[in-house]
Amino acid sequence: MDPLANNLSEKNESTDPLPIKREVKTYVLRIGRMTAAQQKAYDELSPAFCIPYEEKPINFVEIFGNTNPIIVEVGFGMGDATAKIAEKNPDINYIGIEVHRPGVGKLLGEIKRRNLKNLYIIEHDALEVLENMFPAQSVNGFHIFFPDPWPKKRHHKRRMVQRPRTNLFAQKLSSGGYLYFVTDWYEYAEFALEELSATRGLKNKYQGFAEPQEWRTQTKFERKGLDADRVITEILFEKI
Repeated sequence: MDPLANNLSEKNESTDPLPIKREVKTYVLRIGRMTAAQQKAYDELSPAFCIPYEEKPINFVEIFGNTNPIIVEVGFGMGDATAKIAEKNPDINYIGIEVHRPGVGKLLGEIKRRNLKNLYIIEHDALEVLENMFPAQSVNGFHIFFPDPWPKKRHHKRRMVQRPRTNLFAQKLSSGGYLYFVTDWYEYAEFALEELSATRGLKNKYQGFAEPQEWRTQTKFERKGLDADRVITEILFEKI
């Protein structure tokens, strides 16, 4: 499937998000020492390729120098798949959001190695970035690949893909834009499917779970899930 199919149709009315309790985080900062290469890449390249968090809307044309479609990846981990997808699609602009600094350093190194001009990073809480930096109907697609499943029931409130957070994604998507969610935790997939199905302004492209999208590159977390004999489940919704 073309990841931008129907993304560029006329914009419709925005979907108002419900208030989000900011005290509940969808992530924990993992302790991890940066390698020398990651630290060097971070020190040298973050001023050029990391967009500072600000409580004001981003000007995408100013950042990228064009009006190409905008795809946002929420939580890119170490960024291996992120860089490969951006390299294969030079006419699409990508923004990766991540709080794990070794992963940011790793992706910055890949940006330099692959000479990517269409990929920038925001090192901050993704929900705050969405709320304050992305205008309504400004994003053509969201990638949420292998987010923390928070498997314990008492931690379900931390899951990224759940209402009212899904309302925020719907509000930021342009008409025809998509939200693509992939997990190796089947219970989370069932949970996310129910939450997205109940989100005003979003419609499932499939009757249930999605077929694997050929253009998506396998991630490090996906390989770990497959090695553990877990089933990879995909969900694809569109903004209507």
